[in-house]
Amino acid sequence: MTTDHTPGIRARRRAGIEADLRDVGRRHLAQHGAAALSLRAVARDMGRTPSSLYRYVRDRDDLLTVLIVDAYDDLGDTLDAAVADRSTPRSRFEAFANALRAWAIAHPSEYTLLYGSPVPGYHAPRETTVRAGTRPILTFGAIAADAEVPAVDGTHASRQRAAAAALSATAASDEVAGLTLTADALARTLVVWNLLLGSIASELFEQMGTITDRPDDVWAGVVDLGGGLLFGRQGVSARGRPATSG
Repeated sequence: MTTDHTPGIRARRRAGIEADLRDVGRRHLAQHGAAALSLRAVARDMGRTPSSLYRYVRDRDDLLTVLIVDAYDDLGDTLDAAVADRSTPRSRFEAFANALRAWAIAHPSEYTLLYGSPVPGYHAPRETTVRAGTRPILTFGAIAADAEVPAVDGTHASRQRAAAAALSATAASDEVAGLTLTADALARTLVVWNLLLGSIASELFEQMGTITDRPDDVWAGVVDLGGGLLFGRQGVSARGRPATSG
């Protein structure tokens, strides 16, 4: 005979409560923002007391950490799936960039939590968040590792070399070394990464107001520019269009 104390039942009950906690936490995040997230309010919507949730999360910050890790992993899974069947570096980059924007538009509150303004008083514990938090940029770095970084007209070669030199220790670090990114490629990767994030934030948060009724065309231009900064003419047809690839 089984009882409520049987390990299998307890595990299923715990998993169910943890899933509800995440679902309600995400709903509160979307409705109220990260700064206003309250464990007491989440517990109330779950029909539980705050103290009953302490065996799952210690406090609001712990709940925020859970939501951050979940969001990074969901984004990481989305990006990995988007690039999996692409055969050239440039097509992988374009798939990556488009999936990043689509995820942000579909999950604005989670995107804000990951790449928006810091939550006042909250400090993400590195030991808990670094694995998931580095997934998107490491996926991007793996794509950029195949790039032969092109010179960009109008830039100063000495300043570009200095920027790369400033990142040489990071390029050689344990987290990055496995990607075989040169310091030059890492410097350009960060430039394009910030171009993508900044463009998404500008669109998502309407930082410049409504400046166009064709945001997809504006974004396509951003992605094309990013591809040029990373790959030059690699992967572009003679007519100046991205070469067709899977």
